[in-house]
Amino acid sequence: MTLRQAKVCVFDAYGTLFDITGIARSARGELGDKADVLLRVWRRRQLELSWLPLRAGVSADFWRVTDEALDFAMETLKLEDNGLRHRLMEGWLKPDLYPEVVESLARLREMGYRSAILSNGTVRMLEAGTAGLRTHLDAVLSAQSVQRFKPDPLVYQLAATHFGVTPESVCFVSANAWDVSGAAAFGFQVVWINRDNVPPEKLPLGTKATVADLTELPAILGD
Repeated sequence: MTLRQAKVCVFDAYGTLFDITGIARSARGELGDKADVLLRVWRRRQLELSWLPLRAGVSADFWRVTDEALDFAMETLKLEDNGLRHRLMEGWLKPDLYPEVVESLARLREMGYRSAILSNGTVRMLEAGTAGLRTHLDAVLSAQSVQRFKPDPLVYQLAATHFGVTPESVCFVSANAWDVSGAAAFGFQVVWINRDNVPPEKLPLGTKATVADLTELPAILGD
């Protein structure tokens, strides 16, 4: 299947371009296998908090959400280490990239596609995390600018508005099933990256294609 009518490629950040498992690897010296458990609890709580309706007077700040989620995860695992806590949070400012990301983004640019990141991450988080990617991207868009979190349609609208295109002209790529579902409902043509070959979640995903990593994307776009 190809997405030949797509004019723009928009990518989620965390878990899609950024390999957040590196945050757990950085803590294995202190925590051993418990580091992976910590990351799973932390990430799940982070997403759960972002899905809650925003309380009056509370801003859509993904750094704050991530910080609160880490408190929950460390309390759950009965961990107390302020130095470790600081390093874990800093990991969101300098996440690892998946190995194929730079080459794949460069290939899309050669093919004539404009591209962007659209993420719940704050402007500060994304500016730090994309320092090595800016030459391959036309835009880095943060949900913070509309004070919402994905999957709110206002966040997806950011990409369509920025590029001046209809939703159907956007190929949206994410490794997160809830994000895939939200983007498809908005009208994007969605590609799900299933890096771990897990069974599809029981959500109305509405995907145009499923890939193992970004190296498969050019063929889907009609290269």
